[in-house]
Amino acid sequence: MPEMPEVQGLVDFLRGRVTGLEFTRVTVANIAALKTYDPPVHALQGAEITGVERHGKFLDIATKATDASTDAPGPHLVFHLAKAGWLRWYDALPATLIKPGKTPIALRVALSDGSGFDLTEAGTKKSLAVYVVRDPADVPGIARLGPDPLDPSFDRDTLAGLLAGRRTQIKGVLRDQAIIAGVGNAYSDEILHAAKMSPYALASSLDDADVDRLYAAMTATLTEALAEASGKPPADLKDAKRRGMQVHGRRGEACPVCGDTVRSVFFADNSLEYCATCQTGGKILADRRLSRLLK
Repeated sequence: MPEMPEVQGLVDFLRGRVTGLEFTRVTVANIAALKTYDPPVHALQGAEITGVERHGKFLDIATKATDASTDAPGPHLVFHLAKAGWLRWYDALPATLIKPGKTPIALRVALSDGSGFDLTEAGTKKSLAVYVVRDPADVPGIARLGPDPLDPSFDRDTLAGLLAGRRTQIKGVLRDQAIIAGVGNAYSDEILHAAKMSPYALASSLDDADVDRLYAAMTATLTEALAEASGKPPADLKDAKRRGMQVHGRRGEACPVCGDTVRSVFFADNSLEYCATCQTGGKILADRRLSRLLK
């Protein structure tokens, strides 16, 4: 799943290429991906793009009104790439027709200089979401977002306040977008590995030293990932993410810190990766999938 660093990389890429251009055509190929109907998609046609921003893992393309006599804001094109979505950029948008239901393309955007992009989604489980709204806060997922961990106002005490009293495993807290925006399964694994913390530790049980360590690990991990994503085109962002991972997606490999084997715990629709030596005092966490089979 694209998380904060990759989405910010897409934002930076698009901001440098689409600002000042106009939408000439927006084609919805998978109607289930479109979550709004007012304003309609065709309200984007002819609108000039004024900026591109990130809200958690949502990407927001802002426009100004098509009425040349006003500088009023126009509709926003907002999208969330979910688990298997991505953005495919074209300097020259293909002229081929999209056949709904027979393509991984969910949305195609044509721009006034002939460039454009597709939003694609692999697999059969479709979760990619597209919104056309007057204000990004009209998107329920954005309205619910917690603070961004790389916002200048997010400090160690902010994190401590978010954790206080939560009898929830720290892995789940880091992934909960209503608590902290932008961190998902991959970077929560990386943050916890850097913090030398068990993913099962209860947030409310962390002492001051634990919070210090977690805050430092979160800041360093996300800052480094953002730097790695910066300046890369969409086609290169996924590989950059994989290369930067210490434990996530590296089951069976050696931990780069201590040399122990990276292990996984599997759940219904995802898994977590961790190093027992670095994070759990050598304790191997139960594989939930195997435990169910043994019952």
